[in-house]
Amino acid sequence: MVLVDANVLIDVFTDDPDWQSWSAAQLAAAAEREDLAINPIVFAELAAGFERETQLRRALEPWPLTRLALPYEAAFKAGQAFLRYRREGGARRSPLPDFYIGAHAEVARLTLLTRDAERYRRYFPKVKLLAPSA
Repeated sequence: MVLVDANVLIDVFTDDPDWQSWSAAQLAAAAEREDLAINPIVFAELAAGFERETQLRRALEPWPLTRLALPYEAAFKAGQAFLRYRREGGARRSPLPDFYIGAHAEVARLTLLTRDAERYRRYFPKVKLLAPSA
């Protein structure tokens, strides 16, 4: 199963001039090989681009996305990874959600489709990534 990071879907929704082609192609290719999934963190990140939940749900309809729950084991790993990041001088403004997404992928042994792989590689090296420089 492939956990889809919000940035990939945002690229497609917004027709991002730099990333839309890559993200759409990767999303389609991943969907042909495996089941796709999102979690509540990804859903929340996507919600910022929509006025109504029904609009977001409609935007997600073209892809067969399984909605996964967040395991508590991932919550602990996310907090620990974020703490390590902060101790290493990471910006306070850095979003904890990325750490939760990485931890969820690690705990559930999911492949992660993202275009922002650097942080995931550093803090969740066991996670298989589908990323531009993967």
